[in-house]
Amino acid sequence: MKFCSHCGHTVVFEVPTGDDRPRHLCHSCGAIHYVNPRVIVGTLPYLGDQVLLCKRAIEPRYGLWTLPAGFMENGESSEQGALRESWEEARANLRVDDLFSVYDIPHINQVYLIYRGELTDTEFGPGPESLEVELFDEKDIPWQEMAFPVMTETLKHYFNDRAQGQFSLHRGVIKRKL
Repeated sequence: MKFCSHCGHTVVFEVPTGDDRPRHLCHSCGAIHYVNPRVIVGTLPYLGDQVLLCKRAIEPRYGLWTLPAGFMENGESSEQGALRESWEEARANLRVDDLFSVYDIPHINQVYLIYRGELTDTEFGPGPESLEVELFDEKDIPWQEMAFPVMTETLKHYFNDRAQGQFSLHRGVIKRKL
């Protein structure tokens, strides 16, 4: 950041009084510009023993499989955002059961909230960000073609919980692969 979005003056990168980390500061108008993690919301849609995956039609990770998810928008709850993303990416209608996984990805400043939800019909299909949308049995999941580690972890927990007959909230941190 070079200029203040409030007044247009040049900003500096320093620790504000009373803070513990550097921020972009405008000495002209006094604005402190905070940059915070982005929240990604999505769903793990299921129908019977199958889960719904989307093949990405956009970068990053074009052509790989994922659960429907995307950035939470201002003015919506995390659940509303997850349902919106499910519609945008998979034209999927579902009934949310509960929050299923929360993952922090500090090295890219993201927090994922994934809700487990049952499809209410089979009238799904690719939205503008998906090449394909398909229901998969566990044995047919394209594990080597998954777009994001967070989605792989979420699916592994889902199938393990389903085998145990009890779903719980899963939390974790996805670390950068070296």
